[in-house]
Amino acid sequence: MKKVLCFGDSNVYGFVPENAKRYDKNNRWSGILQNLTQNKFEIIEAGCNNRTGFTDNPAGKEQTGYKILPNFLEKDLDCVVLAIGINDLQKFYNVNEDDIKIGIEKLIKIVRSHCPDAKIIIASPSKIKNNILNSFFASMFDELSIKKSDLIGDLYKKAATENSCYYIDLGKIASVSDIDGLHYEPEEHRKIADVMFKTLCKIFEF
Repeated sequence: MKKVLCFGDSNVYGFVPENAKRYDKNNRWSGILQNLTQNKFEIIEAGCNNRTGFTDNPAGKEQTGYKILPNFLEKDLDCVVLAIGINDLQKFYNVNEDDIKIGIEKLIKIVRSHCPDAKIIIASPSKIKNNILNSFFASMFDELSIKKSDLIGDLYKKAATENSCYYIDLGKIASVSDIDGLHYEPEEHRKIADVMFKTLCKIFEF
């Protein structure tokens, strides 16, 4: 059985846009993935609300991706999915395109330093919707954040190619909710889980 770490933010955790609760394992993509994989893969869920990937989050280590990632990197991991980065686009951090590409590459290097034989899947986040500006998250994201979210896919794809990682563009698979413009609803989680499962099977030739 292959061990797969799914490391990311609130969309890995399973944040519910309607009420800020957590989807159960049958409705969040990392949980659905475990159900799909049956006895082929052991899925380790490591999502956290408001976690950034490569910028220093004032909330602390747990919410700062590059600082907490090593805690999850067991030597016997076969694959690491990095599904993170949308929170780095919050207006407080003021990241540019170079910051985004260099940032995801920082996470790749951390994985390789702890698990040199593990396969890495870079999953770029879906574009933020404009209605986020009328939601609770308007205090965190602005119009520039939305524009940057339209660029992150190409930047992640380039980083994945240059660093011999696998790449999945979640923006071509799933759309975020009209409720908050940031998080997925159950049907979108199912779409992501399905593509992730097919990708894992292809990588490991199942």
